[in-house]
Amino acid sequence: MTESAISYYSHLPRFHVGVDCIIFAICDDRLKVLLIRRDFEPEKGKWSLIGGFVNDNESVDQAAGRVLAELTGLDNVFIRQLGAFGEVDRDPGARVVSVAYFALLKLDEADQDMIRSHHAQWVDIDEIPPLGFDHSEMIGKALEVMRRKILSGSLAFNLLPELFTLTQLQNLVEVVTDRKLDKRNFRKRITDNPGIEPTDLIDKETSKRGARLYRYTGINA
Repeated sequence: MTESAISYYSHLPRFHVGVDCIIFAICDDRLKVLLIRRDFEPEKGKWSLIGGFVNDNESVDQAAGRVLAELTGLDNVFIRQLGAFGEVDRDPGARVVSVAYFALLKLDEADQDMIRSHHAQWVDIDEIPPLGFDHSEMIGKALEVMRRKILSGSLAFNLLPELFTLTQLQNLVEVVTDRKLDKRNFRKRITDNPGIEPTDLIDKETSKRGARLYRYTGINA
């Protein structure tokens, strides 16, 4: 960097950049979110999302992946950037701009001992306590996006086995969106999706009459 550039940047305001991870999972047909009760300032004693600051040697995407891995023990998890939150007074400790991310995990794949070691808990989406910072707003926006795009890309299919029935897929979407779906309309929507491919295999374990198995290909989905 040239001396003139250094001089220019030195006069600009400086503040922190953080990431916050909104981590969803499904347990007993209920949508859960992972929260911690803070044992340090600021907002000590309040529930919050899990986050951290971006290091000098990493991108915001890398920082979010690191935070998620440190909390759950999972790498290469599907995680999507939600957006930036930058109100001047959003963090009482300092000026912090946070980039929020959300992920939808398979609960049984996460390291529950590691989660407990961070004093984190899975909380039902309908029983979220008052949260610190602007984390309630983050969760609300993440839910809105996730519910709108549950069948867009690979989001829903990260929670299904490689081969799945349409009933399994519909049940998953109903849990995430918190609403009942018309079976006929749902199946028409799925069969019109080129990213979901029928196979010649039949599921005889979860369906008494036998149901066709599908796979997600991701092609033009």
